[in-house]
Amino acid sequence: MILMKIILATHNIHKMVEMKAVLKDFQVDVLTLDDFPEIGEIPETGETLEENALLKARTVNKLSGFPAVGDDTGLEVNALDGDPGVYSARYAGENVTYSNNVNKLLSEMINKNDRSAQFRTVTAFVDGEDEIIAEGKIDGLITKEPKGNYGFGYDPVFYIPKMKRTFAELSAEEKNRISHRGLALQKLCKLLSAHWSENKPTGD
Repeated sequence: MILMKIILATHNIHKMVEMKAVLKDFQVDVLTLDDFPEIGEIPETGETLEENALLKARTVNKLSGFPAVGDDTGLEVNALDGDPGVYSARYAGENVTYSNNVNKLLSEMINKNDRSAQFRTVTAFVDGEDEIIAEGKIDGLITKEPKGNYGFGYDPVFYIPKMKRTFAELSAEEKNRISHRGLALQKLCKLLSAHWSENKPTGD
């Protein structure tokens, strides 16, 4: 039984695949912004990951009338005082490629002894009445060169010591189990399940 439709506030095919993989057993009909082309792009004007996640979810909910899930992710590098952080997607400028961002990061990390970093994702659910937020993060190290052919963004240079591989060397299933986005969505799903069971009975 389908409880409701939820729109993921993204056009990013990689994010969509990861999100759907986590939500696949949840009783929802998952849609994306590709199903609502009239909504267009949503500027990420927030100063924090939480602000951007809420901004996207609120905008999509208001324009579509459906519950929405927004997310924002940042790579926070300790030697760079937390940069690129909320600007991770546009670290090398507007309309840049993943490679552009990775190359800038590696150039900034030259001669840095501290390679520690964390990936952090904040997800936000908005249905017009309630707002629920969940966060996931994973610690790792910035490599000196890209490794692996999977994933996207900074995945080729984000090394997870306990896996002894970069994100880009992990299969989608392996990544979803431990990734910041996967953890955030898993937490969000648990919060939504509890919320709906308490406040939104579906009947027969």
